[in-house]
Amino acid sequence: MSQVSNPIFSPFTSLGRKSIGSLSFAFSLRSPATPSPISVRFPVSPSSPPPFTRLRFTSLRTMASHIVGYPRMGPKRELKFALESFWDGKSSAEDLQKVSKDLRSSIWKQMAEAGIKYIPSNTFSYYDHVLDTTAMVGAVPPRYGWKGGEIGFDVYFSMARGNASVPAMEMTKWFDTNYHYIVPELGPDVKFSYASHKAVDEYKEAKALGVDTVPILLGPVSYLLLSKPAKGVDKSFSLLSLLDKVIPVYKQVVSDLKSAGATWIQFDEPKLVMDLEAHELKAFTLAYSELETSLFGLNVLIETYFADVPAEAYSVLTSLKGITGFGFDLVRGAKTIDLIKGGFPSGKYLFAGVVDGRNIWANDLAASLDVLHSLEGIVGKDKLVVSSSCSLLHTAVDLVNETKLDIEIKSWLAFAAQKVLEVNALAKELSGHKDQPFFSANASALASRKSSPRVTNQFVQIAAAALKGSDRRRPTAVSARLAAQQKKLNLPSLPTTTIGSFPQTMDLRRVRREYKAKKISEDDYVKAIKEEINKVVKIQEELDIDVLVHGEPERNDMVEYFGEQLSGFAFTANGWVQSYGSRCVKPPIIYGDVSRPKAMTVFWSSTAQSMTKRPMKGMLTGPVTILNWSFVRNDQPRHETCYQIALAIKDEVEDLEKAGINVIQIDEAALREGLPLRKLEHAFYLDWAVHSFRITNCGVQDTTQIHTHMCYSNFNDIILSIINMDADVITIENSRSDEKLLSVFREGVKYGAGIGPGVYDIHSPRIPSTEEIADRVRKMLAVLESHVLWVNPDCGLKTRKYDEVKSALSNMVAAAKLLRAELSKAK
Repeated sequence: MSQVSNPIFSPFTSLGRKSIGSLSFAFSLRSPATPSPISVRFPVSPSSPPPFTRLRFTSLRTMASHIVGYPRMGPKRELKFALESFWDGKSSAEDLQKVSKDLRSSIWKQMAEAGIKYIPSNTFSYYDHVLDTTAMVGAVPPRYGWKGGEIGFDVYFSMARGNASVPAMEMTKWFDTNYHYIVPELGPDVKFSYASHKAVDEYKEAKALGVDTVPILLGPVSYLLLSKPAKGVDKSFSLLSLLDKVIPVYKQVVSDLKSAGATWIQFDEPKLVMDLEAHELKAFTLAYSELETSLFGLNVLIETYFADVPAEAYSVLTSLKGITGFGFDLVRGAKTIDLIKGGFPSGKYLFAGVVDGRNIWANDLAASLDVLHSLEGIVGKDKLVVSSSCSLLHTAVDLVNETKLDIEIKSWLAFAAQKVLEVNALAKELSGHKDQPFFSANASALASRKSSPRVTNQFVQIAAAALKGSDRRRPTAVSARLAAQQKKLNLPSLPTTTIGSFPQTMDLRRVRREYKAKKISEDDYVKAIKEEINKVVKIQEELDIDVLVHGEPERNDMVEYFGEQLSGFAFTANGWVQSYGSRCVKPPIIYGDVSRPKAMTVFWSSTAQSMTKRPMKGMLTGPVTILNWSFVRNDQPRHETCYQIALAIKDEVEDLEKAGINVIQIDEAALREGLPLRKLEHAFYLDWAVHSFRITNCGVQDTTQIHTHMCYSNFNDIILSIINMDADVITIENSRSDEKLLSVFREGVKYGAGIGPGVYDIHSPRIPSTEEIADRVRKMLAVLESHVLWVNPDCGLKTRKYDEVKSALSNMVAAAKLLRAELSKAK
C-alpha cells in the first residue's frame, strides 16, 4: 500500500493555499450573571492570519484548575465537514490539517483566557484517541500494508474505515458512553515502534502559541487491556504479556516531551475503575516502575474516570512510584471520596473531578464546594486541583450557540465551554477570589429548575410508580408466537431484512431543513417524503428483500425524532457530541416527566405499508436507548425516567398494531452501553432495563412480531438478559467484531427466538461479495437453527451512499437465496 509523504499528525507540515471555506470559531466567556454572552471569535480563512501568533497566558492561570479533555469536532462540527470533504476527495490533506490546527489553537486559547492552569493537549483526534495510540506505538495490523515510518492518512483511515480491499478494525463502545473506539489488534508477534509523533507535535504547537499544556497519553496498561487478540491469535493470549514490548515506545514519547519542555504529563488509566484481577493490578505497578526513571524530572498525573475506583485499585494506584498526582471522577465515583478520606499519600496532588463531564446540567457549585472543602483538609489547599470529572468530549461544545433554546431551560445548562468556567470559578473560590455574581446566578438557576412546574407531571409519576415491582411480559411463549407469526407472514427460510434507515441524501436533508424553517409547505414536505419512501420500497422489492422498512426519511436522528414528539424533552441547534469518526449525534435533553401527546410514527408506517404487499416494519426507538442516548435529568433515578419513556412507547406500539402493522421493531441499540462498569451493579440495571423493553410490547397479539436491534458492543456477558427481553426477533451487530457473538452459541447457550447476526459492516464503504456473506451465514448455521436465523446488515444504512447500499444488499439477498438452495438440497 502506498504511503503519503506528509505525516497525518504533524501540525508543522507545510500547508497549501487551498481552504475548505471560511470558518469562524466562537467560544462563550459568559457568566450566568451576565445578561448576554461575551463571545470571543477567531476568524479563519485563507486570507486571514492565524487566530494568534505568540501569546503568553501564564500569569492568568494561577488557580489550580484542570480539564481532562475537550470536544474535537468544533462548535459547529467544523472537523466533521473537513473530514468528509477529504474522504470524498473534495479537499486535500493540507486543507484538513489547516482546519484541525485552527480548531486546536482556538480551544487552547479559550481555556487559557478562562484561567485554566492545566490545559490538555493531544486530546484532538482525526478519528479516535485509542487509534491514535495504536498509531503512536506502531501496532498496525499487517493487512494494511504499512512498511514503517510515520503513519500517514491512508493507513490511519484504512484502519478506522476500511478500504476497497480490506475491512476496518473493530469498533466498540468506550466504557459506558456513546463514544466508540477502534479496538487494537495485538498478538505475540507484534513489533511496537514509535510511529506517530502527534503528542509531541501538538505540545510544541501549543507552546509556540504561548500555551503550556499537559500532554495526555492513554496509559500503557489501559491500552493493552482495551485491546483484543488479533485474528488467528489464541483468545487466551495475555495482552499484558506485551507490556515489556510497549513500554520502550512510551519511554521514547516521554523523552521527546521532556526535551520539548513539558513539565506535566497525564496518563489516562480508566481501566482502574473496572473489576480487575490481581495480575492486572500488578501490571500497573510494573509499568510505572519501569517508566519511573524516564519520568524523573516531570510531574506525572494518572487520571481515572467514569466510576468509583475499587479499594484494591486505589491502594495500587496511590502506591505507584514517580507519580505526582491522581485524578478521580467524583461525580460518578462519589464513593472514592471515602477512600481519599481514609488515606491519601502525603505531598501528592489530588485532581478532584467535581464538574460533570458527561451531562449538560449546570454544576451545583455550593455542593461541589462542600466536597472540595472536605478534601482540602485532607490533602492541603496547595495540593488540591479542581477538575472536570472526565473529558468534556462527552458533552456538547458551547451553549452560546443555542440562540433558540427556551430561556428558562437554558439557564439550567452548562456545555463544555461553560463547564470550563465552572471549574475555574470553583478554583478561584478555593484561592479566596470568589466570583459572587457567578455563584448567585448559579444558585438562582438551580432553584428555578427545582421549582418549575414544567418539570413534573403528576399523572405520569403515578403511572410509572405503579410499574415498580411488577413483571410485565407477553403471556404466550416465544415458540408459540413465532408459529402464529409465520402462519400470518409466510416468510421463507433465512428471511432478509434491513435494520431501518436508508441513505440520508443531501436533497432529503434539505427538504427537512426547509420544512423546519417554514420555507416549504406541509403538503410539499409530505409529498417529498412519500416519494422517498416509495423509492425505498421499490428498491427493496426489486432486490427481493422479504421484510421491508420505509427508510426513515422523515427522521433526523433515531432518538431526537421521538424526543421532539414527547413531552419533557428539549432540543438544541448545535448540541452535537462525537459518536465515532465524523459521526456526531445531538442528544435530546430530558428535563421533565415524559409522556406521548399523540401518535408519532403511525402515519408514515401506514403510508409505507400501503405501497407494498410485503410486511413493512414499524420502526421505533426503545426506552433504554432513548434514555442512554439523551442528556438525562439528574434529579430522579434513571430507571424512573426509563419507565416513563416505556409507557409512551407502549402507546405507540399498540397504535401501530391497530393500524395494521404486523412487524414492529423496537431498537435497543444502547442497552448494553448503559451497563454499569462494576459487576455488583449489573443485576439492578439489567432488571429495570429489560423490564422497560418488555413493558413496551406486553399488550400486543401473538401474531404481531416484535423485533429489536442492538449494535457495536460486547453482548456475550449479557446474553441471558437479552433472551429475557422476550423479543420475537433480534438483529445484532456481528461482522465487525470478528463474529465473536457466535461464540456464545458455540458454548451451549440456546436461543429459541429469531436472530439476525449482522452479515456485513455498514460503517465501511467496502462492498462484501455474495460468497463472503454466504460464508458468514454458514458459520451462523453451524451454531443456530435455520428456522430462527435472519439475514441482515449490522446496522442502519443512513450513512452510506445508494450505490453502496444497492450493491451490498443485492449480494446479501443473493447469499440468502444460495443458502436456501443449499439447505433445500441437504434435506
